[in-house]
Amino acid sequence: MENRRLVVAREDEQDDRTKTFIFKGEGHTLGNALRTLILKNPDVIFCGYTIPHPSENKLHLRIETKEMSAVDALREGLEQLQSLSDHVLETFETAVSDFKSKQMEL
Repeated sequence: MENRRLVVAREDEQDDRTKTFIFKGEGHTLGNALRTLILKNPDVIFCGYTIPHPSENKLHLRIETKEMSAVDALREGLEQLQSLSDHVLETFETAVSDFKSKQMEL
């Protein structure tokens, strides 16, 4: 686990619909954003995250689904977060460009 940024926690239950993912080097920013997006999926029963201890730089994200695998729910959430982040960046860059061009006119 030392070099990997994402691992699946070992669990007694071998159910693909219930998993805990451990993100190394992540915190509340990623946890809250992912939790919010994943919970919008109608197949997701539960999604929550914890930061086990302040001295450990880890995020534990738990996903439980009805039918789809928890890995697929995580993948969809990550893709949605990437798309949302791209949109925010594009909107910001357009606004900065518009502001700079208006400043040049003055």
